[in-house]
Amino acid sequence: MHILIDNKSGAPIYDQIYSQIKAQIISGELRENDLLPSIRGLAKDLRISFITTKRAYDELEQEGFLYTIPGKGSFVAPKNVELLREENLKKIENHIEEIGKLAASCGLSREDILEMVRFGLEERT
Repeated sequence: MHILIDNKSGAPIYDQIYSQIKAQIISGELRENDLLPSIRGLAKDLRISFITTKRAYDELEQEGFLYTIPGKGSFVAPKNVELLREENLKKIENHIEEIGKLAASCGLSREDILEMVRFGLEERT
């Protein structure tokens, strides 16, 4: 597992840890039942407070990405297909919002955008 902390990003450190672990789970880089580093171990490696790491792990567990076995550690939870679908839907919505902004700045109509999407989808099949 690779976690990089960017002190210049402006994002809270716990959020950077949370986001990177979540992305690695969704992408399949971290697999179901993989053991994650201990909270204290990861904190030591990243040279941050264990409380910060604990907050990231707690949020991941609350959202169903991790499960913890006392005395054994934290593990990647089995993938919840509906949870992953929701994550992807959120990403699509964000991309659509960005497309709308870019299209407006270029003066594109709704029909122009839909034609571009249709063309892009046809090329994939």
